Amino acid sequence: MAEERVYSSDLSYPKEEVNKCLIYRLFVPPSEMCRSLFSQVPARLVLYLLSWSGFLVSFMMRTDINLAIVAMVEEPDKATTNTTQEYCFVIDDSNSNSTSSLDYGGTLKWSAQVQSYILASFYWAYIVSQVVGGLATQKLGTKRVFGYAQLVTALCSLTIPWASETHYAFVIALRFAQGFASGLTWPAMYALVGHWIPVPERSRFMSSFQGFSIGIGITYPLCGFLIAHLGWRSVFYTTGSIGVAWCGIWYLLAFDSPEMHPRISLSEQQYIKENTVNTYAASRKQAVPWKAILTSPHAWSIGVTTFGRIWVHYTFIIPGPKYMKSILGFSIEKNGLLSGAPFICSYVASVFFCYTADKLVTKNIMSLTNVRKVMTALSQVVPGLLVLVISYLGCDIELVLVVWFIAVTLITASYAGAMANVVDIAPNFAGPVLAFAQTIHMSASFLSPLVAFQLLNEQEHSMSAWRNVFYVTAFVAISTYGTFQIWGTSEIQAWNYAEGPPNTTEQEELMTKKNGDEVVANGKTDDNVA
Repeated sequence: MAEERVYSSDLSYPKEEVNKCLIYRLFVPPSEMCRSLFSQVPARLVLYLLSWSGFLVSFMMRTDINLAIVAMVEEPDKATTNTTQEYCFVIDDSNSNSTSSLDYGGTLKWSAQVQSYILASFYWAYIVSQVVGGLATQKLGTKRVFGYAQLVTALCSLTIPWASETHYAFVIALRFAQGFASGLTWPAMYALVGHWIPVPERSRFMSSFQGFSIGIGITYPLCGFLIAHLGWRSVFYTTGSIGVAWCGIWYLLAFDSPEMHPRISLSEQQYIKENTVNTYAASRKQAVPWKAILTSPHAWSIGVTTFGRIWVHYTFIIPGPKYMKSILGFSIEKNGLLSGAPFICSYVASVFFCYTADKLVTKNIMSLTNVRKVMTALSQVVPGLLVLVISYLGCDIELVLVVWFIAVTLITASYAGAMANVVDIAPNFAGPVLAFAQTIHMSASFLSPLVAFQLLNEQEHSMSAWRNVFYVTAFVAISTYGTFQIWGTSEIQAWNYAEGPPNTTEQEELMTKKNGDEVVANGKTDDNVA
């Protein structure tokens, strides 16, 4: 059966989604005037902003508890021996108020082990749901999967204050549910890239995923402010409410493919069609080649190497605020600001890395494979080395923060490296491939904090205990990179095509450079490149 055309030979207006609800018709009237107005904004730009804001909100709801738990839990007694050698602040026993800035009034009597379970429970389910997310997206589409996942996460956030005061088991259950829902989001959004984004723009579009860096960067200082002035419960009410509001925006503006978008311009739709080798309708009819994915060394190399990146990243995200409180002695507001600021820098850096990657390829300075490997090395080998540096800087707080900022910022280069490589090797099955890779590498998201808390062993105020955490982090981050250096490739795999591979690779045909800085693909240009 011939593939259904996206648009007819006379370029008539694209197909619209059927069964639109009343709310949709009220907010988006189908008049030609409104359609013309909205068509001035490239649909790919709207999608970029939705992706960026979606991951921002997702990570707000995911990471809020990392800092909030510092204020939720009752402060343990501190040993006062050798304090000047183990802390970067001094405890004065003669003044009972001297440590009041470190006591945030927590009342929950959760042990360090319980806290580690609460923080890690999110990622237990997060791993399980990766494959489910890939399969669900193939059947239901990104709009439904991503939207409902965000809504469930938001509702759970709103419920956490009640659960915390009832029993910690309820908090673990809610975090588990949040993790399962959030695990669906990444495969869902990756699948959308293959349908919507032309090859020359993919690295740049991948920077939208770094909205999560802004989410973390905003959440930590916001949590610090809310805890200091309104109490820790306000943190979850705020992030949960923002999540519910975002879901409404997503419902109105997100579409699974250019064919379904009611406001996309004909020129943009044609440009997308002619510069991708993937269509939404065709991909939903194809069976996922799980055997080929599971036996592909290239897919395994993505999962294994990014395991190391996630390990070092989550050392900064989860135990990081505890280190700033217990060793550096920062107040809750300063803790939030300094824990979050590096992630704001990360987003700016990710845009730079992704833009640089595109330019290196389109100007034929480096091959796409080599660009992916260089960016991956920057994202985990260098941060792994910098973690070792932090372990030996002691109480030189200014230098510790500088190195900390640089390490967190460089981690984002992965989104022009191994993470972008998911779409390179299998644009038709980016969702399932990502689900497989994330099942591997996201296990580091709960193993990293569990190992950290185990190594600390109730000695979070000991600098020597933290040094052991940093040793393990550096080893994992650096050693896992080797797999991508050996097996990493940008070539589209044969199993990406149901009817066999084409005569030329997508990169060879689409990523060409002509007429100065203008990107030309298949003889067509687009004036609205996002």
